[in-house]
Amino acid sequence: MAELTPKERVLRLFRKEPIDTMPFISGMGMVVMPGIEKAGLKFPTIHTDAERMAMSALWSARMMNFDCVVLPYDMTMESEAMGNKISLYEESEDILYPTIPEKIWSTLDDVAIPEKIWEKGRLPIIPKAIEIIKSEAPELPIGCWQLGPFTQAGQILELDLMLKGVFKQKEKVAMVLDKLTDMIIDIGKQWQAAGCDYITLREPGVAADLLSPRTFKEFIQPRLTRIMAAWDSPKLLHICGQTEPLLAMMNECGADGLTVDIKCDVRKAREILGPDVLFMGNVDTYKMTCDPETPKQDAIDHIKDMIDGGVDAVMPGCDLWPAIIEENMRACVETCHEYGKKPSPAVGRL
Repeated sequence: MAELTPKERVLRLFRKEPIDTMPFISGMGMVVMPGIEKAGLKFPTIHTDAERMAMSALWSARMMNFDCVVLPYDMTMESEAMGNKISLYEESEDILYPTIPEKIWSTLDDVAIPEKIWEKGRLPIIPKAIEIIKSEAPELPIGCWQLGPFTQAGQILELDLMLKGVFKQKEKVAMVLDKLTDMIIDIGKQWQAAGCDYITLREPGVAADLLSPRTFKEFIQPRLTRIMAAWDSPKLLHICGQTEPLLAMMNECGADGLTVDIKCDVRKAREILGPDVLFMGNVDTYKMTCDPETPKQDAIDHIKDMIDGGVDAVMPGCDLWPAIIEENMRACVETCHEYGKKPSPAVGRL
């Protein structure tokens, strides 16, 4: 049988249908400096224009042989659309992601979501970038992501308010989380309607080393479940940090697949989840792809180890840092494609 296109490979993976080899994909930022430079762009400019975002994503995928493109790149778009000013560091030559120097809200009671928020700030860039990518590279699947409600709260309020609030202001925390849950559902639906091929809900601020499993069950799981129920498939759930105590609850949220980062032992995770759950992870996005002291062979062994550990797709454990070591990055992708020709626990091979 002829080799599958990346889009065919990835969409078949999400349906747990046999594929030709394991894809190297992400549910988070996947733009790298070789792609940005190939597109003739500077880093600060790729966050503010649909064509620049699309072309930097495309060239990143093409140059590294990624099996997808992923939008957006930064976590401040929704907060900006709510009224917060952002810093883009447009004069800097360094890799600096947009930040929020000052937040307009100081209490849980202040939070208010604008009507049709997807039309405000930089959010309208995403559907336009999706349209460009679909036209320029129909063979590549497009992933989009939304922060989960607890992590998103940290982009609009000081995170201490939420962390303390789960003990002292439970009703107000629940109110904020519900408002953000509705917003996340609506924005995700807009991006799915615009043509993204899969969507990831990423909630890095709720790992078991930050919140207790009991708090996760009370405050987080119900909202993640509601978001997943509202979105179309394919849809993934990603949580950073220590996730072994949360995996069973994560698996109850309704995602088509789960993804984890380097703090999760994939072998233990696979034992907890069993062979039928679509499970992805967990490339070390600094040591293996950015650290000039890491030999290429270490990166190769890293990928082989996670495949042997039971992942169904190799996925970075967080956003790829753009300043990659090209040799190591390519070695990671090539190893995934070559070593991943054998079946994984939940997905067979053609």
